[in-house]
Order: sequence, then C-alpha cells, then structure tokens
Amino acid sequence: MAVPEKRNPGVYQLGTSSSQGTAGNAKECHRFVEGSIVRIFMENFLTYDTCEVHPGPNLNLIVGANGTGKSSIVCAICLGLAGKPSFIGRADKVGLFVKQGCLKGVVEIELSKTPENIIITREIHVVNNASAWFINRKPTTLKTVEEQIAALNIQVDNLCQFLPQDRVGEFAKLSKVELLEATEKSIGPPEMYQFHCELKNFREKERELENLCRDKANSLEKMKQRVERYKQDVERYHERKRHLDLIEMLERKRPWVEYENVREQHEALKQIREQAKEELKNLKEQQSPVTKKIQETEESFKSLDMKIRHKAAEIKDISQKCKQKQDALDMKDKQIEEIHQCLRMKKDEEMDRQKKIQNTHRMIEDWKNELNTMAGCENLQPQTDAINNDLKKLQEERAIIDSDITDLTADKINQEREKKRIIDRLGQLNNVMNMKEENLKGKFKDTHSALMWLRENKDKFQKRVCEPMMLEMRDHQKLRVNAVCAPAESCAENIPSRPIEELHRYGFFSYLRELFDAPHPVMSYLCSQYRVHDVPVGTEKTRSMIDRVIQETKLRQIYTAEEKYVVKISAYTNLPLSTNTFVRAAQFLTSSVDTDERRQLEKQLQDINNTLKTLDVRLTTSLEKQKHLERRDNELRQQKKEILEKGNRRRQLESKISVKYDSLRQLEQDAIDLEEQSKQADVKVKEINNQKARLVTELTQLIKNCVSLNILKADLILQSTAVAAEKIRLETEYKAASGQLKAAEQRFRELDDRKRVLVENCKELLKKAQQVCRLGLDEHLPKEFQTAFQALPATLEEIDAFLNEEKTRASCFTGLNASVVEEYVKQTQEIEQLTVYLEEKKKELDNYRQNISQVKERWLNPLKKLIEEINEKFSNFFSAMQCVGEVDLHVENEEEYDKYGVRIRVKFHSSSELHELTPYHQSGGEKSVSTILYLMALQELNRCPFRVVDEINQGMDPINERRVFEMVVNTACKESTSQYFFITPKLLQNLTYNDKMTVLFVYNGPFMLESIKWNFKAFSRRRRRLGKIAQQ
Repeated sequence: MAVPEKRNPGVYQLGTSSSQGTAGNAKECHRFVEGSIVRIFMENFLTYDTCEVHPGPNLNLIVGANGTGKSSIVCAICLGLAGKPSFIGRADKVGLFVKQGCLKGVVEIELSKTPENIIITREIHVVNNASAWFINRKPTTLKTVEEQIAALNIQVDNLCQFLPQDRVGEFAKLSKVELLEATEKSIGPPEMYQFHCELKNFREKERELENLCRDKANSLEKMKQRVERYKQDVERYHERKRHLDLIEMLERKRPWVEYENVREQHEALKQIREQAKEELKNLKEQQSPVTKKIQETEESFKSLDMKIRHKAAEIKDISQKCKQKQDALDMKDKQIEEIHQCLRMKKDEEMDRQKKIQNTHRMIEDWKNELNTMAGCENLQPQTDAINNDLKKLQEERAIIDSDITDLTADKINQEREKKRIIDRLGQLNNVMNMKEENLKGKFKDTHSALMWLRENKDKFQKRVCEPMMLEMRDHQKLRVNAVCAPAESCAENIPSRPIEELHRYGFFSYLRELFDAPHPVMSYLCSQYRVHDVPVGTEKTRSMIDRVIQETKLRQIYTAEEKYVVKISAYTNLPLSTNTFVRAAQFLTSSVDTDERRQLEKQLQDINNTLKTLDVRLTTSLEKQKHLERRDNELRQQKKEILEKGNRRRQLESKISVKYDSLRQLEQDAIDLEEQSKQADVKVKEINNQKARLVTELTQLIKNCVSLNILKADLILQSTAVAAEKIRLETEYKAASGQLKAAEQRFRELDDRKRVLVENCKELLKKAQQVCRLGLDEHLPKEFQTAFQALPATLEEIDAFLNEEKTRASCFTGLNASVVEEYVKQTQEIEQLTVYLEEKKKELDNYRQNISQVKERWLNPLKKLIEEINEKFSNFFSAMQCVGEVDLHVENEEEYDKYGVRIRVKFHSSSELHELTPYHQSGGEKSVSTILYLMALQELNRCPFRVVDEINQGMDPINERRVFEMVVNTACKESTSQYFFITPKLLQNLTYNDKMTVLFVYNGPFMLESIKWNFKAFSRRRRRLGKIAQQ
C-alpha cells in the first residue's frame, strides 16, 4: 500500500472492560486500583493528531506494527505523569515529542482515585520548550503534580515499574544496590525505602562520630602525654636557670684571671729581652777581623781561576785542530776504498757481458733449428680459403634456422599469451559460478546436493535437465530480482498483451523478460508461471504518476526502479486496490555467467593447446639442427685457428733472430779493458797516500803543543786548590760565628715580638674583662664581684673545667624557655575542655547506635521476608520454564547499609551453573526473560498502581516467548494484582488469553475510521454474515 502524506493513526480496543468504560462510569471504575490509568488522551503528540485510549484495570496488551505508535502511548504515560524525557531515552527536550509541524501538543492522563478520579493535563509548547500543568482542568505547578503522583505511589523513573522500549537493556545493567532501591520503591511498604535511607544516613553519621571520637580520644591522650612532659620541663627549666647563672659568673671571672696571667708573663719576658740584647752586642765585636781575611783570600782565588780558564781555551783550540786533521786522514782512507770498489765493479760487469754473449749465441741456434723444421709449411693459403668457404655456407644455413626459431618462438609466445587471457577469463567465470554455487549451498543445502548429483549423472537423462535458475539466468540490467527453478511448458515466445511502445508515455521502457536471458525451458516456465513477458518495467516517471497508470492501463503487476505494485479489484467496491512493496535487494543474481562465452572460450583454449603442441615439435626440430650447425662451425673455426697459428709462428721466429743479432753486436762493442782500469786505480791511490803523510806530520806537532799546555794548566789548578782550601777554612769559622750572631739576633727579635704581643694581649684582656663586668675604661672591679670571685676557682684550668661541667649540665636542658610554664597551664585547660566534649560525642554515638539497631530491625526483617517472597515466585516462574532462577539479598558487610543489594542468579541450561544476571554474560533473550519474570514476581506483591513493559519479548525465542506470555496473562489477570501494560509489535499464534485482559490494536493509514465511529460489534456481525454467505 502506498505511504500516505498524512497519518491518522488510531487505537482500537478489544476486551471486556474497555469498550464502554469511561471516567464517569462508576460501575467499571471500582475495578481499577487507586492510581491506575483510566484514560489516556493525546493531541499533536508524536505520530498522533488526536487519540484517546481507555485501558482495562488488569492486563492491557497493546499490539501494532512497528512505527504505528505503540511506544508513543508509553511516552505519553511517562511525560503526562511528570516523567523526564531523558528517562524514555528518545530525546532530551520535551518539545521534540510534539508532532512535526505543530507548535503545541497535549497529553492528558486520568487516574483512578476515591472518591473522584484525578485528571492530569500537560500542554507542551515547542517555542520555548516549556510545559503547562493542569489538575482537573485547573492550572497548577509541576511540584503539585509530582506530589499528587507520589501520593499514588507512581514512579515512572523506576525500571521495576516503568520499563520503556529504549531502557529494556538497562534493567540488566542495574547494579545490585540500584535494583534493591528500585524494588523497595516499587513493592515495599512506604516506610521501607525511608528506613533504608535513614539507616544509610545513620550509618554515615555513626561512622563520622566514630572517627571523630577516635580522633578526639587520640588527641586527648597525646595532650595528656604532652602536659606530663611539660611538667617535667618546668622543673628542668628552674634547674637549668641555676646552672646558667653560675656559668655567667664564671665567664665574668675568667677574663680577669687571663689578664693577670698575661701581665705576669710580660714582666718576666721584659727582663729576658734585656739580657739577649747585651749578648748580641758582644758577638758583633768579635766577628770583624775574620771578615777581612776572607776578602783577601777571595781576590787571590779569582786571579788563579782566570789563568786556568785562559789555558783551557788554548788547549781546546789545539784539540779542535787535531780533530780536523784526523777527519782528513779518515776521508783519505775512504777515497782509497772507493777506488778499489769501482775496480771490482768493472771486473764484475765484464764477466756479466761474457755470459750474455754466450746465452745469446745459444738462443739464436735454437730458433734457427725450429725455423728449419717449419720449411714444409710455407703455402697454407689454399687450406685457409677452403675453410672460409665452408664457414660461409654454414653461416647461411644457421641464419635460416635462427629465423625459423624466432618465428616459431614469437608464435608460441602469442599463443601462450592468448591462452593465459582465456584461462583468466574462464577463471573469472568459474569464480562467479563458484560464488553462486556457494550461495546456493548456504541458502538451500538440499538443492545444492541435488545439483552435484545431477552433474555426475547427466548421462542417465534422455533430454537436457536445467540447473537451478540462479546458476542459469544472466541479469544484464543488474535488477534486484530473485527467482526459483521449476519445470514448465514452453511459453518462452509468448507475445505481450500490448506493445511496449504504447506504454512509453507512462515511463515504461521494457518488459521484464527482455531484461535478462536464461535457458529456453527456464524462460518458458517464468513466462507461464509469472508472465514475465507481460510485466512492464518503468522509471521514476511511472512512480510519480502511479495512480493514473493504475486507472488507465489496467495492468495487474508493475515494476519501477525501487518498487513493485500489485493491482487487484476489490470484491466490495469493485474498485482497483493497489499494494506497493520495495523491491528487495538481489540475493542470487548479483553475479551472472555467460554460458555461450564460456563454451566459446573453452573451444578456443582447445585449439590453442593443439597449435602449441605443433609449434613445440617444430621448435624442437629446429633447435636440434641449430645445435648440429654450431658444432660444425666450432670445428671449422678450430682448424682455421691452427693453420693461422703455424704461419704466425714462422714470422715471429725470424723477427726474434734478427733482434738477437742486433743485441749481440751491441754486447761485443761494449767490452771493458780491465788492465788499463787497474793502472789508473794504482796512480790515484799513490797520490792519496802522499797527502796522508803530510797530514800525519802536522797532527804530531799539534799533539806536542797540547801536552805542554796541559802541564801548565795542572800547575795552576794545584795553586788554586790551596787557596780554595784556605778560603773554605776561613768561611767555616765565619759561618760558625755568624750562626751564633744570627741565633742571638733571632732570639732578640722573638723576645721583642713576644713582648709586643703580650702588651697587646694585656690591653685586649683588660678591655674584655671590663666589658664582661659592664665596667668603664677607668672603673675598678666592684667589691661584690671580688667577693663572688673568691668563691670560684682561681686558675684558668679549674675555671674552664668548672665552666664546661656547668655548660654540659645546662645543655642537657635543651628546648626550654620561659614559655614552657605558660604552655603547661594552657594545655591543662584544653584537656579539661576536650574531656567534656568527648563525653558528649560518645553519648551522641550511643544514641545513633540505638537508633540504627531499632531502624535496622524494622527494615531488615520485612526486607528479608519480601526478598524471600520474590525469590519464591521468581523460582516458580523459572521452574515452569524448566530453568532455574534465584533472588537473594546480597550483603558484603552487615554494617554497610549502602552496599545492600538484590542479586538475581539464573541458569537456562542444565549443564551450566547459576550465574548472576549481568549485561554481558547472558544473551539478549535470556536477559529479556529474566527481566520480565522478575517484574512478574513483583506483580502480585506490587503496591504500585500500574506497570509498563515495552517490547521486552523481542529477543526471545518462540518457546520462551509463549511461556512468558502465559505467565504474564495468569499473573496480571488475578484479582489482587494491579494494572499492567504489555506492549509488543507481534504475537505468536494460538496464545492463551483471559477474559480480564484488554487488547489494544494500534493502526494507522489514510482510510482509518475515527475512534468515535469505531463499532466493534457491528464489525463482528458483518464478519459473521459474510462467513455464512461464503459457506453457502
């Protein structure tokens, strides 16, 4: 059916409690639990223009296709009862729930209440995303509405009471603590959740008080210890002060004792200095004559030293001349040796020349003998010409063979290239066929098995048996068309009811048969069964004028680019009715294979293989001939090479003999006269010996002069030695006297320095002593200090020892000052105050513990009983489904009330263990089953007026869905239970229903009746009447 531009959805009701039920019908309203929903009105809300729903007091089953507006009813309940948009999970702004194109939407909820129902109205404005609230048509505030809803125990933000479609998966994500709080709010007594919150608050305050008392007690203990230490410090402070006073008096006396000691030292040193001064004067008078003798001896020693140095210079000059003469003699000896060496070299050179001449004669004789043996090989040209002719003929034959091989190789390469192209193309076609066969195997395993058997047993059939259509058909236009295979009579050539040209003005361009090809039997069946030859295919133009096409062409089936239209004639109005569906994506014909191309390629491949075999035989024969010709060519070339080598050898020998004769003549011309060379050498040696004799005479005279000078020098050295000894003796005596004089001078200077230092020390010590006692420069020591000093030690050693002892004792009292006493008093007062404060907090902590004990007993016992009841019902529901489920109270620490939680454990398979319900362990269907059964376990215990569950059965398998539906019907239709809304887009067949349940059908479309015109009884009567007519 075509999608209308404007939707007029409607909700229609089937059941025993709602067809005539209204807000003012007291007879029906008494069956509703207080707070149940009696009526829901929506205007310009999501998919609805205007809609009013009257649910029943028990189970309300809301059924409708996806997108019709089932969840819109759930959204209306949530938002109409002051719920937040974020809880629904669809949008974060309430203005987005107003129908598109409208500025205002209205949701009105009528709740059952004694003595008069309450009507809550919410107007939603798109402009500023605001809401206006009304109670019983009177304006009110959101807070007042929330108070009214809370008084009826309605909790649209509790997943145990209100579970919208987009929040179904979040139920399994609830932590144990969150699930406990949701359960308490949903089915527990009003005070249960309040007790739980009080316990958590009491426990938090108890923990704070415990920590406070513990901290304060620790602080009190530390303060007491500190005060005890302060008490000892006060006593030590006074003792330390006595030591410090004594130290101060000792430090005042010590400078005076030091001053007196230094003054006495100064007086003694002054007398010793005068004695040293007199002794120094006597030593200086005794040393004057020795100094004069030393000066005379020094002058005599310097005169002798000058004479010795003059003689040494003359001796050095003569020695240098002697060395020069000796070097000249050595040079003459070397010249003689060089002359003898040159003569020996001439002799060796002449012997080498004689040997070379003999060797050259021998080599010439050998080459002449070899040349005589080659006299018979002078004319080799005829043999060379014959071999060259044979080689030329051989080259011509090889060129012909090489040309044939090149041609054959090129032909073979071309054929192999063509063969590769055909094999690649066949591979592509085979891959497409394999893909299609794998697709067939995955979708229809039995059909694939039959296909394999057919291919193996084709010889058993008399005629052709076509393979499945998805393997035979080729889709040229790539249309998304699916087809199946079946036998049929030949109708492949049937003519369409009208030419396609007549339909061009409607946008049609071809009939369906023309858009693909297939084997003749397959096409025949398709034309007979589906009339593909008479089904036109149109464009977007056809779709835009589809109403006109249906009215004017009277076609029964039409395809456009994306849709398929089927036209039927209504049995009631005799008017054409059309339904349109989207053309599904192709599953089997997305890849096609051209069988004609495949057969042609296989034939070409066979021809190419035969051609390649012929080419291989010819190529092998040519290659053998080529090898034979190469061997013959190598033999001829080797013969030619040997002949040419013989002619070249003769010419080489003649050339070598000529060169050796020239070398021999040169050697004979280079002869050396050894006798003449020996005479010349003797003349040169004689001349050199004469020169050596003259040099020896001169050297002898120089040596004599040097000896006489050395004798004179030795005499001067002896005289100098005697003078030096006398000088050393005088200097030794002088040094001894000088040592005594220096020692006396040094002693006098030291004594004078010490005297000066003692004077300075006396002044400094006196000044220091006066400063310590706080006296002026001219003041004397007071009598009170003199009296005090008499009781103290008199020497510095005793004072220092006594002072160190007192300082050591005082140092033992470190960290003490005058504030110790003040701190001691202050800490004592703080201890008294903290003790009083700690007693008060302990009493407060005892009161909190008593309150916790009382509230815990009033909360925990009913909670355990409630969890046991939930567990019993939850376990029974799971047992009915042949599964196992448990609910228990999870406690990590009995004192941590904020960590109490509800734990759900389930087991869906006998081979597995019980596992806690988590978002990850169970499948989607198992989580849905666990969620709905937990909610059903709460249903009979529930004190909330209604419960909403939206599309929780989507992930279940049919078996579990049927079991769960039966449990929901049995539980929600009991007298003691509250109202229940169960939303689903589908239902299984042959489900169990109850007279107390209400079924709400949600439809939409352009031909829907308004809700006020809907008459279910009239429709039922008409349906029964038509059934009777059909039976007749």
